[in-house]
Amino acid sequence: MSERPDLERLYVHESVENVIPKRAFVEAFDDLAVPAELVGDGERYDENDAVVTYVPRSEFLDAGWIHCARAGYDEFDTDAYAEASVPLTNSSGIHGATVGELAVGYMLSFARLLHHYRDHQNENEWYAPDYERPFTVENESLCVVGLGTLGEGIARRGDALGMDVVGVRRSDEPVPGVSALYDPDELHDAIGDARFVAIALPHNPSTDGLFSREEFEAMHEDAYLINVARGPIVDEYALVDAIDSGAIAGAALDVFETEPLPEESPLWEFEEVIISPHKGSATNRYHLDIADLVKENVERYRSGEELRNRVA
Repeated sequence: MSERPDLERLYVHESVENVIPKRAFVEAFDDLAVPAELVGDGERYDENDAVVTYVPRSEFLDAGWIHCARAGYDEFDTDAYAEASVPLTNSSGIHGATVGELAVGYMLSFARLLHHYRDHQNENEWYAPDYERPFTVENESLCVVGLGTLGEGIARRGDALGMDVVGVRRSDEPVPGVSALYDPDELHDAIGDARFVAIALPHNPSTDGLFSREEFEAMHEDAYLINVARGPIVDEYALVDAIDSGAIAGAALDVFETEPLPEESPLWEFEEVIISPHKGSATNRYHLDIADLVKENVERYRSGEELRNRVA
C-alpha cells in the first residue's frame, strides 16, 4: 500500500451527460463517505479531490485522481497523468453483459431477418422471405477477436445459444465457452471459417485498420462482421467495397471512424448493414454500473490500495 493525500471531495464533471444522466449519477453517491458534487469547466482542484469525467481537461492534472466515465481513454494524455503522478482510471470491465447482448441481438437479427421484417412493417407490407434465407445461429460459427470483458461477454452468450465459438487473443489461457484459441498472427485462419466475426479489441496503433481488404477476402461470402469495439479498427472504405461486391454478407456496427456517422456514408444504404449509434452500453442502469466502480475505487484510494482499471 502507498501513502496518498486524504480524499475529501468527489466531483462529477457535467460532461458525463454524454452517456448518463448527470444528476442521477451524482445522487448515486449519496451513501459515499465523501461528498459528491456536480461541476462544469473552470473549477479548481487539488490533491484532495477526485473527478469523474467524460472528457479531459488540463485542470484535472491538479487533482488527486481522475476517473474516465467510459472504457476508451484515447483522448486522455496518459503520459501527462503519469508525469503529474495523478492516477487515471477508466470504466472498462462493466460492459460484458450490455455489449454481449447487443452482439447477440445483431446475430439473431441477421439470422432470423428481424431487421427485414421491421423495414417492411414500416411500409405496411406483409413480407415473406425466400425459403433458403433464414437460418438459426445454433451450430453456426462465431469468431470473437479480442477476449477481454467485451469479447468474453459475447463468447459466453454465443456458446449459450449453441454456437461454435473460437477466439483470437495473445494469451492461451482458456476462456469459458470458447472451443479454440488463435494467436493474432493467425487472424485469417480464425475468421476464415466463421459465419459471424465479432470485433472486441481496444483501439491502439496495432489494431488501427486491422480489418481491411485482406481480412474481408479471408472471410466467407455469407459471413457477417460485427464491430462493438472502436470504429477505426475497421477500414470503412474496404468494408463498403466488401459488402457491395458480395465478398461478405453484411455488417452490424455500433462504432465508426467518424461519429455520428455522416449522412453521406454509403453504409446507410445497405439492406444488410445494421447501424446503432454507439450505444452498446446504454441501459437504464448504466450510471449505477459506473457508480459502483467509482465507489469501489474510492475505498481503494482511501485505503492506499491499487486502483481498479488504472491506465496511468
